[in-house]
Amino acid sequence: MTQGRAATPNRLGSVSHTTAGAPGSPRRYFHSLWLLSARDLRVRYATSVLGYLWSVLDPLVMSAIYWFVFTQVFHRGQVGEQPYIVFLITALLPWVWFNTAVGEFTRAFKKDARLIRSTAIPRSIWVVRVIVTKGLEFTFAIPVLVLFAVFAGAKANWSLLLFPVAMIWQTVLLIGLGLLVAPLCVLWADLERTTALILRALFYVSPIIYGFKDLPHELHVLGALNPLSGIFTLYRVGLFPGQWQPEPVIIGVVVTLVFLALGLFTFRSLERDVLKEL
Repeated sequence: MTQGRAATPNRLGSVSHTTAGAPGSPRRYFHSLWLLSARDLRVRYATSVLGYLWSVLDPLVMSAIYWFVFTQVFHRGQVGEQPYIVFLITALLPWVWFNTAVGEFTRAFKKDARLIRSTAIPRSIWVVRVIVTKGLEFTFAIPVLVLFAVFAGAKANWSLLLFPVAMIWQTVLLIGLGLLVAPLCVLWADLERTTALILRALFYVSPIIYGFKDLPHELHVLGALNPLSGIFTLYRVGLFPGQWQPEPVIIGVVVTLVFLALGLFTFRSLERDVLKEL
């Protein structure tokens, strides 16, 4: 058993050294990223009976619960748009990607501490691989959104081209947050639980079960400071053109770039301290 465990770092380490391209080259980086992401997906689904269905089961159950509460138990009023189940799923699917990725960031370095210490792979890859893995699971769930949109009668428009733009934007935001959260959680363990509490609150202050337009006008600027408001706007506008609002998009892009810069600075500043702590 000891020999089997020791072989994994050596194998991954040799891959990082033998991959074509100079050390730190983009080709080597992306090759290592693909290997680690593929490994994560294999491990996740290897012993799972439902496999792929787990990528969509969680958001579907959440959508069903909120649809029942806000359409069958309480009168929904003017919150969201019809078909409401599609309105929910268009935000819940990317939320699951965001929520699970940030949750994984808190354990990104601790989970594979031995590999991080023993390989020459750039340390940022342990953050980016989380985004790629969870992003692939989100991509696998998109056909479910399409099916619900078709059967519920949601009408697509040309703004649907903004859907991949929203995915790119969310990826950039997650990179910034990952480079910020991952090293801080190694140095201060209490931040892992703090992050979980923040995510729980963020679900309700983000326009998921409601739209950005449903916020009181005096809260629009505050709501736009949450980058997820702009991201969810781009996801939804292809099926619900009435959800378009430039305010959360413009402000959200600026906030995302701030998070990216802060994450890069924090990661570079704390990388050595993180390695010592591991």
